[in-house]
Amino acid sequence: MPTFTLTNEQVVELVKQLPSEQQIEVFRFLLLQQWEQWDSLSQYGANRVRLVAQERGQNWDTMTEDEREAFIDKVVHED
Repeated sequence: MPTFTLTNEQVVELVKQLPSEQQIEVFRFLLLQQWEQWDSLSQYGANRVRLVAQERGQNWDTMTEDEREAFIDKVVHED
């Protein structure tokens, strides 16, 4: 069987030509390939934000969504 070398752009264009069902199948395949790394990073981020909140005398788990957004905004824009 012959082997083809394609650029990333060519691969993307080929996927765009697939029917929606097959695009979803490709997406699922790619997502599952990266799931463990994403899950690990997500858990790290969740643990880290809880620690940062605790260091500032707050409890991330009891904050409302608005309080969390304000907290993140404050941390990101600290000098």
